[in-house]
Amino acid sequence: MPPTETLWALDSHTRGKHLVLKNYMGAWLPIMLHSNVRVLFIDAFAGPGKYAGGEEGSPLIALNALLGRDDLNKMRGRIDFLFIEEDLKRARHLEETVAPVRGRLPTGCTAKVIQGTFMETMTSVLDSQNTQMAPPFVMIDPFGMSETPMSLIERILKNDRAEVCITFMYRDINRFKSNSNLEASLDSLFGCPDWRSGLKIDDRREGKDFFYRLYERRLRESGAEFILHFDIYEGRQLVYALFFATKNDLGCDKMKRAMWDADPFGDFRFTGRADNQLSLEMQVVDFGLLQAQLREQFKIGQWIRIESAEGFMRSDKTLFHSGQLKTELRKMESEGTLEVDPESRRIRGTFTDGTRFRFLDSSPKQAPPLKPQQGKLPLC
Repeated sequence: MPPTETLWALDSHTRGKHLVLKNYMGAWLPIMLHSNVRVLFIDAFAGPGKYAGGEEGSPLIALNALLGRDDLNKMRGRIDFLFIEEDLKRARHLEETVAPVRGRLPTGCTAKVIQGTFMETMTSVLDSQNTQMAPPFVMIDPFGMSETPMSLIERILKNDRAEVCITFMYRDINRFKSNSNLEASLDSLFGCPDWRSGLKIDDRREGKDFFYRLYERRLRESGAEFILHFDIYEGRQLVYALFFATKNDLGCDKMKRAMWDADPFGDFRFTGRADNQLSLEMQVVDFGLLQAQLREQFKIGQWIRIESAEGFMRSDKTLFHSGQLKTELRKMESEGTLEVDPESRRIRGTFTDGTRFRFLDSSPKQAPPLKPQQGKLPLC
């Protein structure tokens, strides 16, 4: 249930989600703002800007991610911040919170608070800018599931450089069996009637996997090429999932890094994809899984270039990110499970552009399944 007061206490899972936003903004901003383009950051359910304890909300986190950069005076691009909040009192509080920060923004950058619904405001933005809309990063973090229609997300993703980060309220979906009034909301959320088949699934895990796969499929059909999702728990209870969708493998890679760099608070934690291949809640991560995924992706004995392996690491086929690749390749080379073409590089142990290598038959075929252990996400 959404809070009824203007300000409310910051909970642990939201705190962790904000850290992921901060990490991703730190990676997204330099890429976009050094490319001489205008970009758009949209917080679709912005809230009042601060919490009852004085903690910063997502609008201030996004603004400060820009203002805290050491290279601010060197950026060529410009960014427009758009904060959407439906509740009048919260929108006014947000304006009061943003106003002092607005004056510190670089010339050409803007920060605007709009009091209105996400559906109406975003539709108006899309109608006014059409396909010429600046590349947007849209954070969609509702309290429920009735205001995030797939039809609107599809319109956003028509922009080739659009990225969306969506809070997927699975807990609300799971309540449908006892509340038939949610039917229209689910039709809108998925943009199709296929979700009804999931109601016949009695097993809880299978049911969750069905709805996750359906939502991922609909995002791909709406234009996304790379999709990540992470479950967010509080204690043993699943609160919701974050779905990140983009057309750019670099954005996919940066979001994975943001997740890995997040240090969960208390019982807050991330878990990975429905195939349970990796849980980002483990005290110790077995990188043997990454080696197994690489051998599965590329045939044993086949010569491949480092660029191909890096492309795989940037994709959504693995939850590991590209910054973890070369460490594992060096380890495999030292263990004799990987052979490098000596003509493709000058210094042993390096994997510079153009390096060719192949995985050897002596490698184990598959890493054993990982058993998640609750604990803080290791910093990699």
